[in-house]
Amino acid sequence: MEIIARRTYLDAINQWLGKNLIIVLTGQRRVGKSCILKLLAENCRQSGNVIYIDKEKHQFEDIQDYRDLNAYIDERIVNGQTNYIIIDEVQTITEFEKTLRSFYSEDNVEVIVSGSNAKMLSSELTTVIAGRYKEIYVQPLSYTEFMTFHNLPDDETTLMLYIEYGGMPGLATIGLDKNFSTEYLSDIYHTTLLKDVVMRNEIRNVTFMDRLVTFMADNEGKIISANSISKYLKAKGHSLSPSIIINYQKMLADAYIIHQVNRYDIHGKRIFESNEKYYFEDHGIRNAIVGGRRDADIEKIIENIVYQHLIRSGFTVYVGLLQAGEIDFVCSKPSGERIYIQVSYIIADEQTREREFGNLRKINDNYPKYVISMTPLVSRNDDNGITHLHLRNFLVEGL
Repeated sequence: MEIIARRTYLDAINQWLGKNLIIVLTGQRRVGKSCILKLLAENCRQSGNVIYIDKEKHQFEDIQDYRDLNAYIDERIVNGQTNYIIIDEVQTITEFEKTLRSFYSEDNVEVIVSGSNAKMLSSELTTVIAGRYKEIYVQPLSYTEFMTFHNLPDDETTLMLYIEYGGMPGLATIGLDKNFSTEYLSDIYHTTLLKDVVMRNEIRNVTFMDRLVTFMADNEGKIISANSISKYLKAKGHSLSPSIIINYQKMLADAYIIHQVNRYDIHGKRIFESNEKYYFEDHGIRNAIVGGRRDADIEKIIENIVYQHLIRSGFTVYVGLLQAGEIDFVCSKPSGERIYIQVSYIIADEQTREREFGNLRKINDNYPKYVISMTPLVSRNDDNGITHLHLRNFLVEGL
């Protein structure tokens, strides 16, 4: 099967080669990290010696700890050439960071690894090789990548397929048949939950963890607290403290299943660390968890898509709080750039228009303000200084 190149990530890797840094690809399982590494390995073989280890393959199961890893690499290092050490799912190797620290500083050695758990990679790497690695976060397919992978045109039908099935690259092989796609996405979710949450954290109450994710999928884009979740689950016969729920949510975020989005007081300019919103790494997996895309959910799915695209575009994203009202997203970059975004499905009446545009007009600064929707006949319109964008235009052209 031909591997489709995701140039954004390959270019990012190439940009950091030769900088005496370990390059770390992070992201959810099945998001495409392995394919990116395979294409990278093909390219690197043209200029040097590639040592490729895929811990998902049985032929590498004997590599259990850093000593095994050291021995495997030592046998394959070629003097006088650039050696590219590429390790897929490195976090499954005990004390892998010792090997990375040992080899990355060698002359003519480049180290590129991938992993599917943020906590393991960040904690181990930060402790042992702080400041010596570059993380490249791999997300599910963008809308434009989705069109390329599925060979589809940019039209409303394609957009609705993207809204329903999301951006997991493997769907290009499975196809966009509802039954097959939903089963495939459910399998990814359950594998990720089992390997990267339950087994890694030695969770015993697997049924509760699954119900917690389902609750969060049902309440995607809503401000929820650990207390409210605890009360809801207690009514369902599960008694767990809010502190345990917070720990479980952190585990889910570390496995790239969900994203926590904190609230930001726009006037007081402070961040609140409670009553957050949560969005899913892949909205197609979220839809599979709740049993398929439901018409009543489309606005929260669109919010999820917009959130992920903002992250892809390099923004840090918060939920904005006003004295009376809320802004869906307050987005900023280290350069000082800031934007405000409201997301709506269709703006068909004055009440909806006032809710979306009126809240933005309450913000007394000159940063750009946007409303993103699927309102027919809208592409990019100006409404008294607020830009109204169709979702497709936002995903293809940007802001």
